[in-house]
Amino acid sequence: MTTDNKKLYPEWAEQEAVILAWPDKHTDWAPWLEEARQSYAQLIQQLNDAGTGVLLLMRAEEVSVGQAFLENLSIEKPKVLIIPADYNDTWTRDYAFLTCESQNGNQPIEFVFNGWGNKFDASKDNRINQNTLGRLCQNELKSSDVVAEGGALEIDEQGHLLSTASCLYNPERNGSLDYDNYQQEFQSMLGAELFTVLQHGELEGDDTDGHIDTLVRFTPDQGLVIQSAFNRLEDSHFEDLTALVAECREQFPQHKIYELPLPLVHNKDGERLPASYANFLISNQHVFCPVYNQPEDKEALNVIQQAFPSYKVVAIDCLAIVQQFGSLHCITMQVPTGTLKQEVLEQMNQGITCLA
Repeated sequence: MTTDNKKLYPEWAEQEAVILAWPDKHTDWAPWLEEARQSYAQLIQQLNDAGTGVLLLMRAEEVSVGQAFLENLSIEKPKVLIIPADYNDTWTRDYAFLTCESQNGNQPIEFVFNGWGNKFDASKDNRINQNTLGRLCQNELKSSDVVAEGGALEIDEQGHLLSTASCLYNPERNGSLDYDNYQQEFQSMLGAELFTVLQHGELEGDDTDGHIDTLVRFTPDQGLVIQSAFNRLEDSHFEDLTALVAECREQFPQHKIYELPLPLVHNKDGERLPASYANFLISNQHVFCPVYNQPEDKEALNVIQQAFPSYKVVAIDCLAIVQQFGSLHCITMQVPTGTLKQEVLEQMNQGITCLA
C-alpha cells in the first residue's frame, strides 16, 4: 500500500462484474447494429459462464427490447443487471470508474474524459460515474481533474503503471502536463509505485492516440504481451512496432516478451482499422481475446495461451466491433470483488433484471 492507502488493482484481480454499454441506433453502431449486438451477446454469455456478472448500461427506451434480446440467449446462470442511463457511446473502458484497493475497502476512482482529446462529444459519458455508476459502489467515488482514459493505463501487482507518450502528451488532454506532473497524479490517485511512458507504438485509425491497451499488456507472471508486426515486414507499422518491442525489452529486461502477429483489416471504404490482439480482457482466470476472421487469429490465440498458461483463452468475434475503431478491451471495464453494494450484487445474481 502507498501512503494514502490506495493501489489500482491489476486486471487479473478477482472480479464481481464487468461494465458494458449496450449498442443501439443512437450510437455510432447503427450501420452494424445487429452484428455488434451479436458480439456483445457472445461476450456477455462467456463472461457469465466464467462467473463474472455484467453491469449493462442501457438507454431507458431500449430496456424492454434489450432485455428480451438477452433473455433469448442460452445462458445457464445469467447475471446481468441492466442500468438505465444515457451515454454518448459504448467505450466504457475510457469513462467507467477504475478501482483501487484501499484499507477502507475498494475505492472507485474517476478521471475526466474529454473524448480522447476533444475529438468527440463525451459530455454524457463524463457524467456516468457521478450520476449512475458511483451510486452502485460501497465507497464514495473520488474524482481527479486530470484527463485520462482507462485504456491509456496498464498496471501490474507491483504498482508499475504503463502508458504512452503519444496519448498522455497530446495537449488537447492536459495542456503542458509533463512526466513529473503525471507521475505525481497517478501516484496520488492510483498508488502507482513506478511509471513508464513508452515512446513507440500507435495503430492507424486509432482515435485514442495510442492507448496502451492496444499495444502492451502485463501478465501475472512477469510477462509482457506486445502487439508486434513481425509477420508483416512491409507493413506501415513494422518499424514503429519493432521499435516498441525493443523499447519494452530495454525497459523490462526481467520480463518475458510475447509478440502478437499483426492482422490486416480494412473497412468497406478501404480504411485501415486498428485491429489489435493485445486488446484482450482478463476476467476470473479467463482471457477473452478479440479475433477478426483473419489468418493470424489462431496464432494470436496460441501466443496469448502461452502468456497465460493457467488461464482459459476464449475467442470473441470482434470484426464488427473494430469497424468503430476499437475492440474488446475498449468496450469493457472490470469491477474487482468487494466494490459493489450488497443489494446490487444480489439483484445482479438474480438473472437478467433492470435496476429500479
